[in-house]
Amino acid sequence: MLFFKDQPKSYRDLPIRWAELGTVYRYEKSGALNGLFRVRGFTQDDAHIFCLPSQLTDEITGVLDLVETVLSKFGFSDYEVMLSTKPEKAIGTDDIWQLATGALEDALKAKWWSYGVDEGGGAFYGPKIDIKIKDAIGRLWQCSTIQADFNLPARFELEYTADDGSKQQPIMLHRAIFGSLERFFGVLIESTAGDFPFWISPVQLRLLPVSDDFLPYCEEVAAAAKAAGLRVVVDPGGRSVGKQIKIANQEKVPCYAVIGAKEVEAQSLSITCRKEGSDGVELIDVGAVPYKQAIAQMEMASKSGASAVDEVLVE
Repeated sequence: MLFFKDQPKSYRDLPIRWAELGTVYRYEKSGALNGLFRVRGFTQDDAHIFCLPSQLTDEITGVLDLVETVLSKFGFSDYEVMLSTKPEKAIGTDDIWQLATGALEDALKAKWWSYGVDEGGGAFYGPKIDIKIKDAIGRLWQCSTIQADFNLPARFELEYTADDGSKQQPIMLHRAIFGSLERFFGVLIESTAGDFPFWISPVQLRLLPVSDDFLPYCEEVAAAAKAAGLRVVVDPGGRSVGKQIKIANQEKVPCYAVIGAKEVEAQSLSITCRKEGSDGVELIDVGAVPYKQAIAQMEMASKSGASAVDEVLVE
C-alpha cells in the first residue's frame, strides 16, 4: 500500500503488479503440527495487483493462466474451483461487488473451468476464487487464491488520476499460487511418492560404471552435466551393475546410464529413463546417445519443466 502511495499514479501506470515470498508465523499447538502440512513458520507466495475496473477481468484471467502453468509443471491438472460471493456483512457498494464478482466469473468462463459457488462465503472486503488441487489418491488441498480487496485501498486512501482528471480508487487483487510452499511440497512428495518430475528431481542423472576403470569417463561426463546445470551423481562403484541399477530404481532417479567400454569408445551414454505410464512407472530403454547430445537435451528438458525426458533423448 505504501509503495503504491509513495508517488502519484495515473491510469496509464496501471496495472501494477508486486510479488514477494513472505514468511508467516502461527503459534499452532503441538498436537496440531503435522509434518510440512501444518507448521508454525511457513512461506507464502504473495502478490498484489492494482488495476483499473476495466482491467479486472484480464488480470484475473492472467492469474488463472499462471495457476494452470505453474501447477501443471508439478503434474497437477485436476482442480476443484470455488467462487465465494458477498457475505451478509461487507464493505463496498453493491456496484463494486457486482463488478468484481462478475470479473471473477467471466475469467473462469474464459478458462472453461467448471466451478461451484459459495454464496456469502467471500471475505468482508471482497469476493474470491479458491483452487484446490487433487493429489494422486484423490485428496483435495487448498493452494491458489485470487481475492478482490476493496478495504485496504480505501483504508490507505489510495488513488490514481483517471483519464478525465478525476481521482479514483484502484481495485486491488491478492493472489497466491502455491499458498504455503511447505504444504505444497508436502502434497507433491506424497502425491508422487517421491517419484518427482525430471526437472525438479534432486538427482536427475546417475552414472553407473561397470568397473572402476570407467570412473574417469564418468567424472568427465558428470562435470559436463553439472556445467549445464544438471544434478548428476556417479555411483561410487564397488558393487555389481545389477546392484547399482536396483539402487537407482529404489531412489527413483529419473535417468541412469550404464558406462562400459562401448560407451567410452563411442563417447556415449546408454540411458534408461523412468516414465509415468497407464499402469504405473515404466522403465524406457533409450539406448546409446552421444553424451554431449544427451546433456544438451536433458538441459533443455530441465529448463522447460519436463516431467520425463525419454522422448527428447533420440539420435
